[in-house]
Amino acid sequence: MEKVLCVGEALIDMICTDKGSSLSEGLHFLKKTGGAPTNVAAAVAALGGFVDIMACVGSDPFGVQLIKEMESFGVGTSLMKKDLRHFTTMAFVSLMENGERDFVFSRGADGHLMKEDFPDFSLQHYGILHLGSATAFLGGSLHKTYFDLLNEARTNGLFVSFDPNYRHLLFSGEKDLFSENSWKCIHQADFFKVSDEEAKLLTKCDELDDAIHSLKINTSSVFAVTLGSQGTALRYQDDILLIPSIQVPKVQDTTGAGDAFVGAVLSQLSQFTLQDMKNLDRDAWCKIVKNGNIAGAKTCEYMGAMEAFKQLSRDIFNM
Repeated sequence: MEKVLCVGEALIDMICTDKGSSLSEGLHFLKKTGGAPTNVAAAVAALGGFVDIMACVGSDPFGVQLIKEMESFGVGTSLMKKDLRHFTTMAFVSLMENGERDFVFSRGADGHLMKEDFPDFSLQHYGILHLGSATAFLGGSLHKTYFDLLNEARTNGLFVSFDPNYRHLLFSGEKDLFSENSWKCIHQADFFKVSDEEAKLLTKCDELDDAIHSLKINTSSVFAVTLGSQGTALRYQDDILLIPSIQVPKVQDTTGAGDAFVGAVLSQLSQFTLQDMKNLDRDAWCKIVKNGNIAGAKTCEYMGAMEAFKQLSRDIFNM
């Protein structure tokens, strides 16, 4: 079994529970551990994979919480740095009556991740590198670490996975910067996953079919475009295949569904040798994405990504 390394932000989401209140008016907040690569690592571990997370948190109660949360899933945390100078990154969000989100992003420790902080670190211990952190494109040491690891992974023949994780409220005025950095990763990835919104953003296409076609002709790797309840469009060689999802009796929360999908894909890939995972056939990829859809759908049945991941196990793939 190959080991997975997830790299990027670990943060705290502070969700206002006063419905319709702005952040300035809200009085009650629900604290949730988050960060896309952190979520993916938890999902990989919950589904039976071996995984470490490389991230930077503050040396504060929130950083302690993030580390303990990862350890509770069985995620390796030796590469989670506790920064003495910077507070744990936090995101505050409230859903307004008009459906818009009131959002404040307080960036702290996550942007200060440096590979040099881990002198004994070596990618040779891993078979899969997953990059899934939009905040890496905001600058800071994390940006350099992200692309240094990407280049090193390609040199050493690792399997590279990428999920851009676009967040409108972070990149509303920096869409070109986001796209430029995303394409750098896409062109070096063995597998990448995008949402339907991200597919159109990255290709500058108004129609989803056109966006998928553009991704196909401009990339050579396997990719997945998640389509919510409709399933996932899978690109394998010259084909675009629609892999259906399962019905969810009652959707509680879609947070983390994409991360659960990626975690499921990576946990399955890790069961193969590095050589074999780079040569999987069409049927194998269809099964992997089908199971990814199941994991994503199951996550929507629970409130909060981490709560959902605690309910995941490889048994769901035997449905």
